[in-house]
Amino acid sequence: MINFREKANFIWSVADLLRGDYKQAEYGKVILPLTILRRLDGLLEPTKDEVLTQYDKYKGQSDDIIDRVLNRATGYKFHNRSLYTFRRLIADPDNIAANLRTYINGFSTSVRDIMEQFRFDEQIERLDKADLLYIVVRRFSEIDLAGVDSLTMGYIFEELIRKFAEISNETAGEHFTPREVIELMVNLLFMDEQDIYKKGAIRTLYDPTAGTGGMLSTADAFIKRQNPDATLLLFGQEINPESYAICKADMLIKGQEPGNIRFGDTLKDDQHPDERFNFMLANPPFGVDWKKTEKVVKAEHEKRGFAGRFGPGLPRINDGSLLFLLHMISKMKAVPEGGSRLGIVLNGSPLFTGGAGSGESEIRKWIIENDMLEAIVALPDQLFYNTGISTYIWIVTNHKTPRRKGKVQLINATGFFQKMSRSLGNKRNEISPAQIRQITELYGAFQESDYVKIYPNAFFGYSRITVERPLRDEHGRPVVKKGKKNQPSLFDGTGAAVQYEPDANLRDAENVPLLDDIDLYFQSEVLLHLPDAWIDHSKTKVGYEINFTKYFYQYKPLRSLADIRADILALEEETEGLIHTILDTQ
Repeated sequence: MINFREKANFIWSVADLLRGDYKQAEYGKVILPLTILRRLDGLLEPTKDEVLTQYDKYKGQSDDIIDRVLNRATGYKFHNRSLYTFRRLIADPDNIAANLRTYINGFSTSVRDIMEQFRFDEQIERLDKADLLYIVVRRFSEIDLAGVDSLTMGYIFEELIRKFAEISNETAGEHFTPREVIELMVNLLFMDEQDIYKKGAIRTLYDPTAGTGGMLSTADAFIKRQNPDATLLLFGQEINPESYAICKADMLIKGQEPGNIRFGDTLKDDQHPDERFNFMLANPPFGVDWKKTEKVVKAEHEKRGFAGRFGPGLPRINDGSLLFLLHMISKMKAVPEGGSRLGIVLNGSPLFTGGAGSGESEIRKWIIENDMLEAIVALPDQLFYNTGISTYIWIVTNHKTPRRKGKVQLINATGFFQKMSRSLGNKRNEISPAQIRQITELYGAFQESDYVKIYPNAFFGYSRITVERPLRDEHGRPVVKKGKKNQPSLFDGTGAAVQYEPDANLRDAENVPLLDDIDLYFQSEVLLHLPDAWIDHSKTKVGYEINFTKYFYQYKPLRSLADIRADILALEEETEGLIHTILDTQ
Protein backbone atom coordinates (compact mmCIF):
# COMPACT_ATOMS: atom_id res chain seq x y z
CA MET A 1 0.00 0.00 0.00
CA ILE A 2 1.22 3.50 -0.83
CA ASN A 3 2.18 5.54 2.24
CA PHE A 4 -1.13 7.37 2.64
CA ARG A 5 0.17 9.67 5.40
CA GLU A 6 2.92 10.92 3.13
CA LYS A 7 0.35 11.82 0.49
CA ALA A 8 -2.04 13.30 3.08
CA ASN A 9 0.73 15.40 4.61
CA PHE A 10 1.66 16.84 1.22
CA ILE A 11 -1.97 17.77 0.54
CA TRP A 12 -2.26 19.21 4.05
CA SER A 13 0.74 21.44 3.36
CA VAL A 14 -1.54 23.46 1.09
CA ALA A 15 -3.10 24.76 4.31
CA ASP A 16 0.06 26.82 4.81
CA LEU A 17 -0.87 28.79 1.69
CA LEU A 18 -4.36 29.51 3.04
CA ARG A 19 -3.29 30.72 6.46
CA GLY A 20 -4.33 34.33 7.01
CA ASP A 21 -6.91 34.44 4.22
CA TYR A 22 -8.85 31.43 5.61
CA LYS A 23 -9.70 30.40 9.12
CA GLN A 24 -8.42 26.97 10.13
CA ALA A 25 -11.95 25.55 10.20
CA GLU A 26 -12.36 26.59 6.53
CA TYR A 27 -9.34 24.79 5.09
CA GLY A 28 -11.42 21.77 4.15
CA LYS A 29 -13.61 23.86 1.83
CA VAL A 30 -10.61 24.23 -0.44
CA ILE A 31 -8.49 21.14 0.14
CA LEU A 32 -11.13 18.41 -0.02
CA PRO A 33 -12.75 19.36 -3.37
CA LEU A 34 -9.37 20.02 -4.97
CA THR A 35 -8.14 16.62 -3.77
CA ILE A 36 -11.11 15.01 -5.51
CA LEU A 37 -10.53 17.03 -8.69
CA ARG A 38 -6.84 16.12 -8.77
CA ARG A 39 -7.68 12.45 -8.22
CA LEU A 40 -10.18 12.47 -11.11
CA ASP A 41 -7.80 14.48 -13.27
CA GLY A 42 -5.03 11.93 -12.86
CA LEU A 43 -7.34 9.05 -13.74
CA LEU A 44 -8.66 10.78 -16.87
CA GLU A 45 -5.38 12.19 -18.20
CA PRO A 46 -4.28 9.05 -20.15
CA THR A 47 -7.49 9.09 -22.21
CA LYS A 48 -7.83 12.88 -22.53
CA ASP A 49 -6.95 13.11 -26.22
CA GLU A 50 -9.26 10.20 -27.13
CA VAL A 51 -12.13 11.81 -25.22
CA LEU A 52 -11.68 15.10 -27.07
CA THR A 53 -11.57 13.26 -30.39
CA GLN A 54 -14.76 11.36 -29.62
CA TYR A 55 -16.44 14.52 -28.35
CA ASP A 56 -15.73 16.35 -31.62
CA LYS A 57 -17.18 13.38 -33.47
CA TYR A 58 -20.39 13.04 -31.44
CA LYS A 59 -21.08 16.53 -30.05
CA GLY A 60 -24.14 16.97 -32.22
CA GLN A 61 -25.77 13.93 -30.61
CA SER A 62 -27.92 13.81 -27.48
CA ASP A 63 -26.32 14.10 -24.06
CA ASP A 64 -27.11 10.46 -23.29
CA ILE A 65 -25.25 9.25 -26.36
CA ILE A 66 -22.30 11.58 -25.69
CA ASP A 67 -22.08 10.42 -22.06
CA ARG A 68 -22.04 6.75 -23.05
CA VAL A 69 -19.38 7.32 -25.75
CA LEU A 70 -17.09 9.42 -23.57
CA ASN A 71 -17.46 7.16 -20.53
CA ARG A 72 -16.54 4.21 -22.71
CA ALA A 73 -13.44 6.11 -23.83
CA THR A 74 -12.34 6.80 -20.24
CA GLY A 75 -13.21 3.38 -18.86
CA TYR A 76 -15.04 5.04 -15.96
CA LYS A 77 -18.58 6.23 -15.29
CA PHE A 78 -17.45 9.84 -15.73
CA HIS A 79 -15.48 11.99 -18.12
CA ASN A 80 -14.34 15.56 -18.76
CA ARG A 81 -15.03 17.03 -22.18
CA SER A 82 -13.24 20.38 -21.60
CA LEU A 83 -9.82 21.11 -23.12
CA TYR A 84 -8.24 21.36 -19.70
CA THR A 85 -6.26 19.22 -17.30
CA PHE A 86 -4.39 20.46 -14.20
CA ARG A 87 -1.22 20.75 -16.25
CA ARG A 88 -3.00 22.84 -18.88
CA LEU A 89 -4.65 25.00 -16.21
CA ILE A 90 -1.34 26.10 -14.71
CA ALA A 91 -0.03 26.90 -18.21
CA ASP A 92 -2.33 29.95 -18.26
CA PRO A 93 -1.95 31.79 -14.89
CA ASP A 94 -3.80 34.93 -16.01
CA ASN A 95 -7.07 33.09 -16.71
CA ILE A 96 -6.97 30.49 -13.98
CA ALA A 97 -10.43 31.26 -12.51
CA ALA A 98 -12.32 31.19 -15.82
CA ASN A 99 -10.44 28.13 -17.04
CA LEU A 100 -11.00 26.22 -13.78
CA ARG A 101 -14.73 26.88 -14.01
CA THR A 102 -14.72 25.68 -17.62
CA TYR A 103 -12.79 22.59 -16.56
CA ILE A 104 -15.31 21.75 -13.79
CA ASN A 105 -18.29 22.37 -16.10
CA GLY A 106 -16.73 19.93 -18.56
CA PHE A 107 -17.25 17.03 -16.18
CA SER A 108 -20.22 14.71 -16.42
CA THR A 109 -23.25 15.48 -14.24
CA SER A 110 -22.31 13.26 -11.31
CA VAL A 111 -18.98 15.06 -10.79
CA ARG A 112 -20.57 18.50 -11.08
CA ASP A 113 -23.04 17.43 -8.39
CA ILE A 114 -20.12 16.56 -6.13
CA MET A 115 -18.56 19.99 -6.62
CA GLU A 116 -21.90 21.67 -5.93
CA GLN A 117 -22.08 19.91 -2.56
CA PHE A 118 -18.79 21.60 -1.69
CA ARG A 119 -20.09 24.95 -3.08
CA PHE A 120 -16.69 25.14 -4.67
CA ASP A 121 -17.50 27.98 -7.04
CA GLU A 122 -17.59 30.29 -4.01
CA GLN A 123 -14.06 29.21 -3.11
CA ILE A 124 -12.81 29.82 -6.66
CA GLU A 125 -13.95 33.44 -6.41
CA ARG A 126 -12.54 33.86 -2.91
CA LEU A 127 -9.15 32.34 -3.79
CA ASP A 128 -8.93 34.38 -6.97
CA LYS A 129 -9.56 37.66 -5.11
CA ALA A 130 -6.81 36.73 -2.64
CA ASP A 131 -4.39 35.90 -5.51
CA LEU A 132 -4.18 32.35 -4.18
CA LEU A 133 -6.04 30.34 -6.81
CA TYR A 134 -3.15 29.79 -9.21
CA ILE A 135 -0.70 29.01 -6.39
CA VAL A 136 -3.04 26.43 -4.85
CA VAL A 137 -3.89 24.73 -8.15
CA ARG A 138 -0.21 24.59 -9.06
CA ARG A 139 0.59 22.92 -5.71
CA PHE A 140 -2.09 20.28 -6.33
CA SER A 141 -0.72 19.63 -9.82
CA GLU A 142 2.50 18.44 -8.16
CA ILE A 143 0.91 15.42 -6.46
CA ASP A 144 0.11 12.22 -8.32
CA LEU A 145 -3.07 10.54 -7.07
CA ALA A 146 -3.77 8.47 -10.19
CA GLY A 147 -1.77 5.49 -8.95
CA VAL A 148 -3.47 5.41 -5.54
CA ASP A 149 -5.94 2.56 -5.09
CA SER A 150 -9.42 3.27 -3.72
CA LEU A 151 -8.73 1.85 -0.27
CA THR A 152 -5.62 4.00 0.18
CA MET A 153 -7.48 7.01 -1.17
CA GLY A 154 -10.06 6.43 1.54
CA TYR A 155 -7.30 6.52 4.14
CA ILE A 156 -6.03 9.80 2.68
CA PHE A 157 -9.46 11.42 2.89
CA GLU A 158 -9.92 10.17 6.44
CA GLU A 159 -6.55 11.52 7.50
CA LEU A 160 -7.39 14.93 6.02
CA ILE A 161 -10.83 15.02 7.66
CA ARG A 162 -9.30 14.05 10.99
CA LYS A 163 -6.84 16.94 10.74
CA PHE A 164 -9.62 19.39 9.86
CA ALA A 165 -11.73 18.13 12.75
CA GLU A 166 -8.89 18.49 15.23
CA ILE A 167 -8.08 22.10 14.38
CA SER A 168 -11.73 23.17 14.24
CA ASN A 169 -12.89 21.27 17.36
CA GLU A 170 -15.33 19.24 15.31
CA THR A 171 -16.06 15.55 15.73
CA ALA A 172 -13.95 13.48 13.35
CA GLY A 173 -15.73 10.30 14.34
CA GLU A 174 -18.94 11.56 12.76
CA HIS A 175 -17.28 11.20 9.37
CA PHE A 176 -15.66 7.78 9.48
CA THR A 177 -14.96 4.60 11.44
CA PRO A 178 -11.46 3.17 12.13
CA ARG A 179 -10.66 0.73 9.34
CA GLU A 180 -9.74 -2.16 11.63
CA VAL A 181 -13.22 -1.98 13.17
CA ILE A 182 -14.77 -2.05 9.70
CA GLU A 183 -12.58 -5.00 8.68
CA LEU A 184 -13.73 -6.95 11.73
CA MET A 185 -17.38 -6.10 11.00
CA VAL A 186 -17.00 -7.21 7.40
CA ASN A 187 -15.43 -10.51 8.49
CA LEU A 188 -18.35 -11.19 10.81
CA LEU A 189 -20.94 -10.07 8.29
CA PHE A 190 -19.83 -12.49 5.57
CA MET A 191 -18.77 -15.36 7.87
CA ASP A 192 -21.76 -17.68 7.37
CA GLU A 193 -22.60 -16.59 3.83
CA GLN A 194 -21.98 -19.06 1.01
CA ASP A 195 -23.88 -17.61 -1.96
CA ILE A 196 -21.61 -14.55 -2.18
CA TYR A 197 -18.71 -16.87 -3.05
CA LYS A 198 -20.44 -18.42 -6.07
CA LYS A 199 -19.30 -17.54 -9.57
CA GLY A 200 -21.21 -14.54 -10.92
CA ALA A 201 -22.90 -13.76 -7.58
CA ILE A 202 -24.53 -10.32 -7.39
CA ARG A 203 -25.44 -8.94 -3.97
CA THR A 204 -26.29 -5.54 -2.46
CA LEU A 205 -24.75 -3.69 0.50
CA TYR A 206 -26.24 -0.61 2.19
CA ASP A 207 -24.95 1.90 4.73
CA PRO A 208 -27.56 4.41 6.02
CA THR A 209 -24.83 6.53 7.65
CA ALA A 210 -22.30 6.22 4.85
CA GLY A 211 -19.86 8.97 5.83
CA THR A 212 -17.00 9.01 3.32
CA GLY A 213 -17.83 5.45 2.26
CA GLY A 214 -15.29 3.55 4.33
CA MET A 215 -17.60 0.66 5.20
CA LEU A 216 -18.80 0.31 1.62
CA SER A 217 -15.25 0.39 0.23
CA THR A 218 -13.85 -2.09 2.75
CA ALA A 219 -16.68 -4.57 2.17
CA ASP A 220 -16.28 -4.25 -1.60
CA ALA A 221 -12.52 -4.87 -1.36
CA PHE A 222 -13.13 -7.90 0.88
CA ILE A 223 -15.50 -9.53 -1.60
CA LYS A 224 -13.17 -8.81 -4.53
CA ARG A 225 -10.33 -10.56 -2.68
CA GLN A 226 -12.46 -13.56 -1.77
CA ASN A 227 -14.34 -13.91 -5.06
CA PRO A 228 -13.27 -11.79 -8.04
CA ASP A 229 -16.29 -13.13 -9.96
CA ALA A 230 -18.78 -11.65 -7.48
CA THR A 231 -20.35 -8.19 -7.74
CA LEU A 232 -21.31 -6.19 -4.66
CA LEU A 233 -23.61 -3.29 -5.54
CA LEU A 234 -23.14 -0.44 -3.07
CA PHE A 235 -25.87 1.84 -1.70
CA GLY A 236 -25.81 4.54 0.97
CA GLN A 237 -27.15 7.76 2.40
CA GLU A 238 -25.25 10.53 4.15
CA ILE A 239 -26.34 13.75 5.86
CA ASN A 240 -23.02 15.65 5.79
CA PRO A 241 -22.56 17.31 2.36
CA GLU A 242 -18.75 17.06 2.27
CA SER A 243 -18.75 13.40 3.37
CA TYR A 244 -21.50 12.67 0.86
CA ALA A 245 -19.46 14.26 -1.92
CA ILE A 246 -16.35 12.23 -1.04
CA CYS A 247 -18.35 9.01 -0.84
CA LYS A 248 -20.01 9.66 -4.20
CA ALA A 249 -16.65 10.44 -5.80
CA ASP A 250 -15.27 7.18 -4.45
CA MET A 251 -18.20 5.25 -5.93
CA LEU A 252 -17.58 6.93 -9.30
CA ILE A 253 -13.95 5.88 -9.35
CA LYS A 254 -14.83 2.31 -8.34
CA GLY A 255 -17.22 1.97 -11.25
CA GLN A 256 -20.20 1.78 -8.93
CA GLU A 257 -23.43 3.62 -9.68
CA PRO A 258 -22.98 7.05 -8.01
CA GLY A 259 -26.73 7.60 -8.00
CA ASN A 260 -27.00 4.85 -5.37
CA ILE A 261 -25.43 7.25 -2.87
CA ARG A 262 -28.10 9.68 -1.69
CA PHE A 263 -27.94 12.89 0.32
CA GLY A 264 -30.15 13.62 3.32
CA ASP A 265 -31.23 12.65 6.82
CA THR A 266 -31.92 8.91 6.82
CA LEU A 267 -34.37 8.99 9.73
CA LYS A 268 -36.35 11.95 8.41
CA ASP A 269 -36.19 11.27 4.68
CA ASP A 270 -35.34 7.72 3.62
CA GLN A 271 -33.91 8.05 0.11
CA HIS A 272 -34.17 4.29 -0.57
CA PRO A 273 -37.78 3.72 0.56
CA ASP A 274 -38.54 0.70 -1.62
CA GLU A 275 -35.14 -0.99 -1.57
CA ARG A 276 -34.21 -4.16 0.33
CA PHE A 277 -30.60 -5.24 0.72
CA ASN A 278 -28.66 -8.48 1.24
CA PHE A 279 -26.14 -6.88 3.60
CA MET A 280 -25.95 -3.72 5.69
CA LEU A 281 -23.30 -1.97 7.76
CA ALA A 282 -23.50 1.20 9.87
CA ASN A 283 -21.84 3.24 12.56
CA PRO A 284 -24.56 5.73 13.59
CA PRO A 285 -23.66 8.65 15.88
CA PHE A 286 -23.18 7.62 19.51
CA GLY A 287 -25.60 9.11 22.02
CA VAL A 288 -26.91 11.83 19.70
CA ASP A 289 -30.48 13.03 20.28
CA TRP A 290 -33.11 12.80 17.55
CA LYS A 291 -35.04 16.00 18.30
CA LYS A 292 -34.66 17.24 14.71
CA THR A 293 -36.43 14.17 13.39
CA GLU A 294 -38.81 13.65 16.32
CA LYS A 295 -41.96 14.82 14.53
CA VAL A 296 -41.44 12.63 11.47
CA VAL A 297 -40.31 9.55 13.41
CA LYS A 298 -43.17 9.69 15.92
CA ALA A 299 -45.72 10.18 13.16
CA GLU A 300 -44.41 7.12 11.32
CA HIS A 301 -44.43 5.07 14.53
CA GLU A 302 -47.98 6.06 15.45
CA LYS A 303 -49.58 5.99 12.01
CA ARG A 304 -47.82 3.10 10.31
CA GLY A 305 -46.82 0.87 13.23
CA PHE A 306 -45.10 -2.30 12.05
CA ALA A 307 -45.88 -1.38 8.45
CA GLY A 308 -43.30 1.40 8.90
CA ARG A 309 -39.76 1.37 10.23
CA PHE A 310 -40.33 2.02 13.92
CA GLY A 311 -43.15 -0.34 14.91
CA PRO A 312 -41.51 -2.03 17.95
CA GLY A 313 -41.02 1.24 19.86
CA LEU A 314 -39.05 4.46 20.18
CA PRO A 315 -35.98 5.04 22.37
CA ARG A 316 -35.67 8.07 24.62
CA ILE A 317 -35.01 11.31 22.81
CA ASN A 318 -31.35 11.65 23.89
CA ASP A 319 -30.06 8.65 21.89
CA GLY A 320 -31.35 7.74 18.45
CA SER A 321 -28.93 4.92 17.61
CA LEU A 322 -31.59 2.20 17.98
CA LEU A 323 -33.70 4.03 15.40
CA PHE A 324 -30.98 3.37 12.84
CA LEU A 325 -31.00 -0.31 13.79
CA LEU A 326 -34.78 -0.48 13.29
CA HIS A 327 -34.39 1.36 9.98
CA MET A 328 -31.88 -1.24 8.80
CA ILE A 329 -34.05 -4.15 9.89
CA SER A 330 -36.89 -2.68 7.82
CA LYS A 331 -34.55 -2.95 4.81
CA MET A 332 -34.09 -6.71 5.18
CA LYS A 333 -35.06 -8.99 2.34
CA ALA A 334 -37.70 -11.59 3.12
CA VAL A 335 -36.40 -15.03 4.11
CA PRO A 336 -37.71 -16.69 0.90
CA GLU A 337 -35.56 -14.17 -1.01
CA GLY A 338 -32.48 -15.19 0.96
CA GLY A 339 -32.89 -12.91 3.95
CA SER A 340 -30.36 -10.30 5.11
CA ARG A 341 -27.52 -9.75 7.54
CA LEU A 342 -26.42 -6.49 9.13
CA GLY A 343 -23.65 -5.24 11.36
CA ILE A 344 -23.92 -2.05 13.41
CA VAL A 345 -21.63 -0.36 15.94
CA LEU A 346 -23.40 0.92 19.06
CA ASN A 347 -22.32 2.22 22.44
CA GLY A 348 -23.30 0.44 25.65
CA SER A 349 -26.59 2.25 26.23
CA PRO A 350 -28.74 0.22 23.78
CA LEU A 351 -27.79 -2.97 25.64
CA PHE A 352 -29.53 -2.16 28.88
CA THR A 353 -31.02 1.36 29.02
CA GLY A 354 -34.73 1.41 29.82
CA GLY A 355 -36.74 -0.92 32.04
CA ALA A 356 -39.51 -3.31 31.04
CA GLY A 357 -42.08 -1.55 28.87
CA SER A 358 -39.72 1.25 27.80
CA GLY A 359 -39.02 1.92 24.13
CA GLU A 360 -35.48 0.53 24.31
CA SER A 361 -36.61 -2.64 26.09
CA GLU A 362 -39.46 -3.18 23.63
CA ILE A 363 -37.03 -2.86 20.71
CA ARG A 364 -34.65 -5.41 22.28
CA LYS A 365 -37.59 -7.68 23.06
CA TRP A 366 -38.88 -7.59 19.48
CA ILE A 367 -35.46 -8.26 17.96
CA ILE A 368 -34.58 -11.13 20.32
CA GLU A 369 -37.99 -12.80 20.39
CA ASN A 370 -37.98 -12.79 16.59
CA ASP A 371 -34.60 -14.59 16.77
CA MET A 372 -32.75 -11.86 14.87
CA LEU A 373 -29.93 -11.09 17.31
CA GLU A 374 -27.08 -13.39 16.32
CA ALA A 375 -24.04 -12.00 18.14
CA ILE A 376 -22.63 -9.02 20.03
CA VAL A 377 -18.91 -8.31 20.23
CA ALA A 378 -17.59 -6.05 23.00
CA LEU A 379 -14.73 -3.99 21.56
CA PRO A 380 -11.75 -2.44 23.38
CA ASP A 381 -12.19 1.13 24.52
CA GLN A 382 -10.30 4.11 23.03
CA LEU A 383 -10.70 2.73 19.50
CA PHE A 384 -12.56 5.69 18.02
CA TYR A 385 -11.28 9.15 17.17
CA ASN A 386 -14.00 11.09 18.93
CA THR A 387 -14.70 9.02 22.03
CA GLY A 388 -12.97 6.67 24.44
CA ILE A 389 -16.17 4.88 25.53
CA SER A 390 -16.88 1.17 25.17
CA THR A 391 -18.48 0.09 21.90
CA TYR A 392 -20.17 -3.05 20.63
CA ILE A 393 -20.76 -4.67 17.25
CA TRP A 394 -24.23 -6.17 16.85
CA ILE A 395 -24.77 -8.81 14.16
CA VAL A 396 -28.48 -9.08 13.29
CA THR A 397 -30.07 -11.40 10.73
CA ASN A 398 -33.40 -12.91 9.78
CA HIS A 399 -31.87 -16.16 8.54
CA LYS A 400 -29.63 -17.72 11.19
CA THR A 401 -27.83 -20.95 10.43
CA PRO A 402 -29.36 -24.03 12.15
CA ARG A 403 -26.75 -24.16 14.93
CA ARG A 404 -27.38 -20.51 15.84
CA LYS A 405 -31.17 -20.60 15.87
CA GLY A 406 -32.68 -19.58 19.20
CA LYS A 407 -29.30 -18.49 20.57
CA VAL A 408 -27.20 -15.36 21.00
CA GLN A 409 -23.40 -15.40 20.98
CA LEU A 410 -21.52 -12.88 23.12
CA ILE A 411 -17.81 -12.26 22.53
CA ASN A 412 -15.71 -10.33 25.02
CA ALA A 413 -12.97 -8.83 22.82
CA THR A 414 -12.16 -5.92 25.15
CA GLY A 415 -8.62 -7.22 25.65
CA PHE A 416 -7.85 -7.71 21.96
CA PHE A 417 -5.90 -4.53 21.19
CA GLN A 418 -2.47 -3.00 21.02
CA LYS A 419 -1.38 0.48 22.04
CA MET A 420 -0.75 2.90 19.21
CA SER A 421 2.65 4.54 18.93
CA ARG A 422 0.89 7.88 18.48
CA SER A 423 -2.61 8.79 19.61
CA LEU A 424 -5.11 10.19 17.11
CA GLY A 425 -7.62 12.23 19.08
CA ASN A 426 -9.23 9.83 21.54
CA LYS A 427 -7.96 6.84 19.59
CA ARG A 428 -5.11 5.32 21.58
CA ASN A 429 -5.72 1.64 20.82
CA GLU A 430 -6.01 -0.40 17.65
CA ILE A 431 -6.89 -3.99 16.79
CA SER A 432 -4.09 -5.71 14.88
CA PRO A 433 -4.73 -7.95 11.86
CA ALA A 434 -3.80 -10.99 13.97
CA GLN A 435 -6.32 -9.95 16.64
CA ILE A 436 -9.00 -9.43 13.98
CA ARG A 437 -8.38 -13.03 12.89
CA GLN A 438 -8.62 -14.23 16.50
CA ILE A 439 -11.95 -12.54 17.11
CA THR A 440 -13.27 -13.79 13.78
CA GLU A 441 -12.24 -17.34 14.67
CA LEU A 442 -13.97 -17.10 18.05
CA TYR A 443 -17.13 -16.03 16.27
CA GLY A 444 -16.90 -18.77 13.67
CA ALA A 445 -16.14 -21.57 16.15
CA PHE A 446 -19.36 -20.85 18.08
CA GLN A 447 -18.03 -22.52 21.22
CA GLU A 448 -18.04 -21.23 24.78
CA SER A 449 -14.73 -20.18 26.30
CA ASP A 450 -13.31 -17.48 28.55
CA TYR A 451 -14.12 -15.03 25.75
CA VAL A 452 -17.39 -16.47 24.45
CA LYS A 453 -20.80 -17.04 26.05
CA ILE A 454 -23.77 -18.57 24.22
CA TYR A 455 -27.25 -18.19 25.69
CA PRO A 456 -30.79 -19.03 24.62
CA ASN A 457 -32.85 -16.00 23.57
CA ALA A 458 -35.05 -16.13 26.68
CA PHE A 459 -31.97 -15.78 28.90
CA PHE A 460 -32.02 -12.02 28.30
CA GLY A 461 -35.68 -11.59 29.18
CA TYR A 462 -37.31 -11.02 32.55
CA SER A 463 -40.75 -10.45 34.02
CA ARG A 464 -41.07 -7.24 35.99
CA ILE A 465 -43.55 -8.20 38.73
CA THR A 466 -45.25 -5.80 41.11
CA VAL A 467 -45.22 -7.00 44.74
CA GLU A 468 -48.03 -5.64 46.93
CA ARG A 469 -48.51 -5.69 50.69
CA PRO A 470 -51.72 -4.90 52.61
CA LEU A 471 -52.65 -1.45 53.83
CA ARG A 472 -53.17 -1.56 57.61
CA ASP A 473 -55.52 0.45 59.79
CA GLU A 474 -54.63 2.32 62.94
CA HIS A 475 -54.80 -0.96 64.88
CA GLY A 476 -52.34 -2.66 62.55
CA ARG A 477 -54.95 -4.89 60.92
CA PRO A 478 -55.02 -5.34 57.10
CA VAL A 479 -57.70 -3.28 55.36
CA VAL A 480 -60.06 -5.58 53.46
CA LYS A 481 -60.81 -4.50 49.88
CA LYS A 482 -64.50 -3.92 49.15
CA GLY A 483 -66.58 -3.92 46.02
CA LYS A 484 -63.89 -5.04 43.56
CA LYS A 485 -63.44 -8.33 41.81
CA ASN A 486 -60.53 -10.12 40.17
CA GLN A 487 -58.10 -9.01 42.85
CA PRO A 488 -55.49 -11.37 44.35
CA SER A 489 -56.79 -13.33 47.35
CA LEU A 490 -54.98 -14.14 50.57
CA PHE A 491 -56.12 -16.22 53.52
CA ASP A 492 -56.82 -14.90 56.99
CA GLY A 493 -56.12 -16.89 60.11
CA THR A 494 -59.34 -18.94 59.77
CA GLY A 495 -58.54 -20.12 56.22
CA ALA A 496 -61.13 -17.85 54.56
CA ALA A 497 -60.13 -16.11 51.31
CA VAL A 498 -59.95 -12.33 51.59
CA GLN A 499 -58.71 -9.46 49.44
CA TYR A 500 -56.70 -6.65 50.97
CA GLU A 501 -56.24 -3.04 49.95
CA PRO A 502 -52.62 -2.59 48.77
CA ASP A 503 -50.35 -0.07 50.49
CA ALA A 504 -48.71 2.06 47.77
CA ASN A 505 -45.90 2.97 50.18
CA LEU A 506 -44.94 -0.69 50.56
CA ARG A 507 -45.23 -1.52 46.85
CA ASP A 508 -42.09 -3.02 45.36
CA ALA A 509 -40.97 -4.63 42.12
CA GLU A 510 -38.84 -7.65 41.26
CA ASN A 511 -37.22 -8.78 38.01
CA VAL A 512 -37.75 -12.51 37.52
CA PRO A 513 -35.74 -14.18 34.73
CA LEU A 514 -37.97 -15.60 32.00
CA LEU A 515 -36.25 -18.94 32.42
CA ASP A 516 -37.44 -19.07 36.07
CA ASP A 517 -40.93 -19.96 37.30
CA ILE A 518 -42.51 -16.79 38.72
CA ASP A 519 -44.49 -18.57 41.45
CA LEU A 520 -41.50 -20.58 42.64
CA TYR A 521 -39.35 -17.45 42.61
CA PHE A 522 -42.00 -15.54 44.57
CA GLN A 523 -42.28 -18.27 47.19
CA SER A 524 -38.54 -18.60 47.74
CA GLU A 525 -37.43 -14.98 47.35
CA VAL A 526 -40.40 -12.95 48.63
CA LEU A 527 -42.93 -14.90 50.70
CA LEU A 528 -40.17 -16.34 52.81
CA HIS A 529 -39.49 -12.82 54.09
CA LEU A 530 -42.88 -11.15 53.52
CA PRO A 531 -45.65 -13.73 54.11
CA ASP A 532 -48.45 -11.16 53.58
CA ALA A 533 -47.24 -10.13 50.08
CA TRP A 534 -48.85 -10.94 46.73
CA ILE A 535 -48.26 -10.31 43.02
CA ASP A 536 -50.49 -7.93 41.06
CA HIS A 537 -50.29 -9.83 37.79
CA SER A 538 -52.13 -7.09 35.91
CA LYS A 539 -49.00 -4.93 36.19
CA THR A 540 -46.47 -7.56 35.06
CA LYS A 541 -44.32 -6.50 32.08
CA VAL A 542 -41.70 -8.42 30.12
CA GLY A 543 -38.39 -6.69 29.49
CA TYR A 544 -35.06 -7.55 27.86
CA GLU A 545 -31.55 -6.37 28.66
CA ILE A 546 -28.01 -7.53 27.95
CA ASN A 547 -25.65 -7.12 30.89
CA PHE A 548 -22.28 -7.81 29.29
CA THR A 549 -20.17 -7.05 32.34
CA LYS A 550 -22.19 -9.42 34.52
CA TYR A 551 -21.89 -12.36 32.13
CA PHE A 552 -18.11 -12.11 31.85
CA TYR A 553 -17.39 -11.14 35.44
CA GLN A 554 -14.60 -13.17 36.99
CA TYR A 555 -14.34 -13.24 40.75
CA LYS A 556 -10.97 -12.20 42.11
CA PRO A 557 -10.42 -13.35 45.72
CA LEU A 558 -9.50 -10.68 48.22
CA ARG A 559 -5.92 -10.52 49.36
CA SER A 560 -5.14 -12.09 52.71
CA LEU A 561 -4.73 -9.91 55.79
CA ALA A 562 -1.17 -11.17 56.14
CA ASP A 563 -0.25 -9.90 52.65
CA ILE A 564 -1.88 -6.53 53.28
CA ARG A 565 -0.11 -6.19 56.66
CA ALA A 566 3.25 -7.03 55.05
CA ASP A 567 2.74 -4.33 52.38
CA ILE A 568 1.83 -1.74 55.02
CA LEU A 569 4.91 -2.54 57.08
CA ALA A 570 7.10 -2.36 53.98
CA LEU A 571 5.67 1.06 53.13
CA GLU A 572 6.26 2.25 56.67
CA GLU A 573 9.91 1.20 56.49
CA GLU A 574 10.31 2.88 53.11
CA THR A 575 8.68 6.09 54.38
CA GLU A 576 10.82 6.12 57.51
CA GLY A 577 13.95 5.75 55.37
CA LEU A 578 12.91 8.72 53.24
CA ILE A 579 12.31 10.87 56.33
CA HIS A 580 15.79 10.05 57.66
CA THR A 581 17.32 10.93 54.27
CA ILE A 582 15.53 14.30 54.21
CA LEU A 583 16.55 15.14 57.80
CA ASP A 584 20.17 14.12 57.19
CA THR A 585 20.46 16.52 54.24
CA GLN A 586 19.31 19.52 56.25
